[in-house]
Amino acid sequence: MTLPKECKRLAEVDFPIATVSRHAVREKSIRHGHPSTLHLWWARRPLAACRAVLLALLLPDPCDPHCPDEFKSQARAALQGVLRGVGDGNMDLRQALLRFIGDFANWDLAANEAYLKAGRELVRAAHPEEPPLVVDPFAGGGSIPLEALRLGCEAFASDLNPVACLILKVMLEDIPRHGPELAEEVRRAGAEVKVAAEESLAKFYPPDPDGARPVVYLWTRAVRCEAPNCGAEIPLVRSFWLGNTPRRRRALRYRVVRSEKGPPRVEFDIFQPRAEAEVHDGIVSRARATCPCCGVVLPPERVRAQLAAQRGGADVIFDEQGRRAGGARLLAVVTLQEGEVGRSYRLPTADDYQAVWRAQQRLAEVTAQPLPNSLSPVPDELLPPVRTLGFRVQRYGMEQWSDLFTARQKLAMVTLVQQTASVDATDAIRRVLACALGVFARSCNGNARLRPDSSVAPAFGMQTLPITWTFPETVLSGGRSENFDGAVGTSASVVAAGKIAEVHRGQVQVGDATASPLPGQTASVWFTDPPYYDAVPYADLSDFFFVWLKRALPGHPLLRDPFDAGNQLTPKAREAVQDEIKRVNGRPKDRAFFEETMGRAFAEGRRVLKDDGVGCVVFAHKTTAGWEALLSGMIHGGWIITGSWPIATESSTRLRARDSAALATSVHLVCRPRPAEAPVGDWEDVLRALPRRVGDWMERLQGEGVRGADLVFACIGPALEIYSRYSKVVDAEEREIPLGGDPEATEPHRRGYLAYVWEVVGRAALEQVLGTAEAAARNGAAGVLEEDARLTALFLWTLQSTDGQADAGDATGAGEEEEDAGEEEEKTPRKKAAGYRLVYDVARRFAQPLGIHLSEWEGRIIETEKGVVRLLPVAERAKQLFGEESAGAVATDMEERSFRGGQLALFPEMEVPQVRGRGRKAGRALAADVSDEALHGHREATTLDRIHAAMLLQKAGRANALRALLEAEQDRGPDFLRLANALSALYPRGSEEKRLLDAMLLAVPR
Repeated sequence: MTLPKECKRLAEVDFPIATVSRHAVREKSIRHGHPSTLHLWWARRPLAACRAVLLALLLPDPCDPHCPDEFKSQARAALQGVLRGVGDGNMDLRQALLRFIGDFANWDLAANEAYLKAGRELVRAAHPEEPPLVVDPFAGGGSIPLEALRLGCEAFASDLNPVACLILKVMLEDIPRHGPELAEEVRRAGAEVKVAAEESLAKFYPPDPDGARPVVYLWTRAVRCEAPNCGAEIPLVRSFWLGNTPRRRRALRYRVVRSEKGPPRVEFDIFQPRAEAEVHDGIVSRARATCPCCGVVLPPERVRAQLAAQRGGADVIFDEQGRRAGGARLLAVVTLQEGEVGRSYRLPTADDYQAVWRAQQRLAEVTAQPLPNSLSPVPDELLPPVRTLGFRVQRYGMEQWSDLFTARQKLAMVTLVQQTASVDATDAIRRVLACALGVFARSCNGNARLRPDSSVAPAFGMQTLPITWTFPETVLSGGRSENFDGAVGTSASVVAAGKIAEVHRGQVQVGDATASPLPGQTASVWFTDPPYYDAVPYADLSDFFFVWLKRALPGHPLLRDPFDAGNQLTPKAREAVQDEIKRVNGRPKDRAFFEETMGRAFAEGRRVLKDDGVGCVVFAHKTTAGWEALLSGMIHGGWIITGSWPIATESSTRLRARDSAALATSVHLVCRPRPAEAPVGDWEDVLRALPRRVGDWMERLQGEGVRGADLVFACIGPALEIYSRYSKVVDAEEREIPLGGDPEATEPHRRGYLAYVWEVVGRAALEQVLGTAEAAARNGAAGVLEEDARLTALFLWTLQSTDGQADAGDATGAGEEEEDAGEEEEKTPRKKAAGYRLVYDVARRFAQPLGIHLSEWEGRIIETEKGVVRLLPVAERAKQLFGEESAGAVATDMEERSFRGGQLALFPEMEVPQVRGRGRKAGRALAADVSDEALHGHREATTLDRIHAAMLLQKAGRANALRALLEAEQDRGPDFLRLANALSALYPRGSEEKRLLDAMLLAVPR
């Protein structure tokens, strides 16, 4: 039995979005034994989503008339062990399969024998002749091929990046081949490496005289005050907290000590604060250092210059006698005392600095002897250019990868590398140990951070490498993943839990996705998560690990650039990325390069896929440019989009989700090879089908809890189903309608198809939030309310959270500090303007086709800065609406005078009242006018203006004035209440705006 080519797969007709999304998000919090803990890889796909989508791609739809009866009977038998009550009908079987897919997405069932057996039997029933081959040419962390093995498939995984390929080698070949026995061998060899390294390094990490064991050293970079008559050393401390948990609160406080013989100096004490206010503010903010001795601010350019002279400033500078003379300063030491519970803290001593001095001397001896392969023991490979996305450390004098590590950290890493390379172990064991070394390296460097519990937060909390002003130095032993023994234990637990394949092992290869080594017509499924346009500089980031891995595994065939023998780092030339500072054959890696490269990769995928095979492409970029580039590659590569499933993969509380439209879902685009004889499409037919297809899909996804920006991008898939089935789409004059174009053009052949998709989605959204389709047709709901109302409604609609759990405080950002994963000057915590944010490109795509002119509302409803549009909170509009005297003064006057000819005197087009008494100068006119620049032709108060005015009156507690305004609005017409109710439904739960709106609506006269 073979599946007929015409038979639809489950993924093309239905999918348990909500269930799989719930399991995928939960999986982010699972650590013990999870494959993601083997080694860091960025933007790794949740196993839950990959497993579920793979099953849906592999299994046919029982309701399809071409679905073989043999499959149906075997599927019913396979499900008996895990599901009860599978009905006799085809629809019953479809629902049972979907229920099984949703249940099996649960991490707790990933290794369950009954579910594994059922999943593999289902795959065999659908592909009885031979196990299907699943191909992933951008395999990265390996989630997709790993789940293919779990389901009994064969898997071919390739990636251009050697670090990714090493991870894949361990996950897909070593663990399936050796099983849990490998875990014990890893623990044994890891213990040998640790013991040997500790013996070699013992004198550089001495215990305290009282027997306490240092576990973390907290360092800070330092510069000199350049003010006349000062010259004090400025420790670049961002936070003085050492531990800030309910059970243990410790902090540093400083005092200035002045001397007649030299500059003043800063000394520290450790204390137990009773309140937050007792702890000093940081000394450095946005790379500006405030001297604690004289108060003079050292500007960023001077901070950079001084640190550049120290190659980043992470190392201590000693004089000839071994006394500290400058450079990094040790702030405190975190210790553990045997027999005592919890961590203790002490100030540094001369012995602590002596240990570092000895480490520097020993490192100099080590680096003087090159390795047998002529490499330096310490990575001397260059960091990427300073303009590379995510990298800023070069501005502080860090030029080589070794500059990211202190001398003692380099000595520790070199020792571990040597012991790993020489330990008596198999190649598979060494590969796992190398992964553990990578885990340890994330914590053993000068870009880690101290957590509130005094443990070490590793580097790469985000996909960037910024500078950190204060950083912790960890030690080899401690049992946590920040220690080498803990990293080995973590890796071993992944190995122990990783026996998932029955017979098959994956095949891994360093490869270019545009030139697969596979013959044509071999893959049953081509499933991949491609690069995200300009989002993550994978190759540059991975060099952090690559420089150590190639020393730990010298000569390993995966750890090289197969396309350029002279390249000492990971391959960059062929990487599919939009990064214009990189050039290939003289041309920049711009959008055109990305589209062309992705087009070749998709064409190659089409070549290796069987005629009856199916593909799937995952994408989660939040800009229209990224989507257009990817979709152009898919269309040009010869694919038809046949399904589109948004699966929640991110928490709404993560940093990037706050106050913006960062996506919580990853859209899985199901696709098939487009036949060579595909017809030419008529533009009128395509345009006519678009609204209904998008509208139906929006309704379906909203029923699954998909909201906001996730819903917007998920609608692109079904819209592309209409367009991509044709070889091309032409208008009545035979002009081809491209996928993308100029969204401001009027002719379809210039404007491009995606502009119409955005317009349809925007109109559908407005109909939902401002009235039903019937009301829109009857009253023109999308056009009755003014531009600012439509803009605000669309803005808030796009920002809705898919999981419905977004906290209003996180969303508004009002009064909160901006977090970061490092301490780069652009991201140092600072008070952030309140409001909600959208990428300008997204806001423009919605606004332009709906007749909303963003420029005309700049400064009145929105504010644009650095490519991000901020929706002004109501509180910031008080001056616009009521002038300098504020809402309270106007409300007082309204209560006294209420009406002028049936209208409230609130806005510029009405008579401006005089505010009398009440603590103000009598007769002073209320400056209610908004400037001509801000109004820009919109002098009359809009419905949204009046709603915001009512909200401000509610906030001020002016009940009489609010009642008068509401009565006037009821006389005016229904628009006020209709818009107010719509906005109440759109603002996040718990937000100040929603609270005011709901309270105001309760005051409406009945």
